[in-house]
Amino acid sequence: MRPHGEQTTAPAGSGQPYSAGAQAAALAGFLLASLLVAAVGGLASAANVTGWYATADKAPWSPPNGVFGPVWTILYTAMAVAAWLVWRRRTDGTRQAMVVYAIQLVLNLAWTPVFFALYPALGTTALWLGLAIILALIAAVTVTVLHFGPISRAAGLLLLPYVSWLVFAASLNWWAAAHN
Repeated sequence: MRPHGEQTTAPAGSGQPYSAGAQAAALAGFLLASLLVAAVGGLASAANVTGWYATADKAPWSPPNGVFGPVWTILYTAMAVAAWLVWRRRTDGTRQAMVVYAIQLVLNLAWTPVFFALYPALGTTALWLGLAIILALIAAVTVTVLHFGPISRAAGLLLLPYVSWLVFAASLNWWAAAHN
């Protein structure tokens, strides 16, 4: 028995459900996309977390660096599952929901290199640019939730911790920009 509203459907008009293999491949693709965004972020931040960021003035509420990896791993996994839940429904709003999802993924991809990797070259300007990106990212994820929710309630709910974390991360970004 499937949870309410989480039926497995095929493209509109086909009348055939997706095969288990197609669903598994799609889920793997969404997980891979999240993994790639995470990997680029990891590469952009790796040297800088132990470089300039180690001595930066951080917000008093900033968690230890070791918290970020596990939190982002959970969030990226939830994002991928949410996108998969929407993809497999194939309603009239699915295409637009996936476009909005892709936009937020690109903004997510942009934030880490701007914030961490550009700071040595641009200084505080990079941190303010990072803040602009993360604020746009919060807006994009909020719009994604609004698109995902009507298609798959579970997908919309899976993105809410992501929005919350982004608001928290934006507060850390603001502090860094204002105090470095």
